[in-house]
Amino acid sequence: MTRAGTKRVSKPPRWANIDDYLASLPATQRATLQKLRKAISLAAPDAEEGFSYGLPAFRIDGRPLVCFAATAKHCSLYPMSPAVIREHARDLKKYETSKGTIRFAAPLPATLVKKLVKARIAELQ
Repeated sequence: MTRAGTKRVSKPPRWANIDDYLASLPATQRATLQKLRKAISLAAPDAEEGFSYGLPAFRIDGRPLVCFAATAKHCSLYPMSPAVIREHARDLKKYETSKGTIRFAAPLPATLVKKLVKARIAELQ
């Protein structure tokens, strides 16, 4: 609710789909996120693509699994879970992380993405 007591309406994403989002990025980031998207899809073949919090996302049973995005300086994977990041801190030591974000310039290894996505799926079940 806002101060005036009205509900906030979230803005729809600026893109019709994830392909449109990726097409809007510079080539290097687009390639990095396309590899990430493929790795996520392979780790979670039943997940649906869409947007969550304005970010490209994968959902399972309507619940956010992971999101990803590009910024001016890096790409990010959002596992939607501080616990998953803490659990895999050793695997993530080469990357900048925060409570809910993994930042990277080069593509994340597919094996690492699979491990993170599988951990997140287990957490949702």
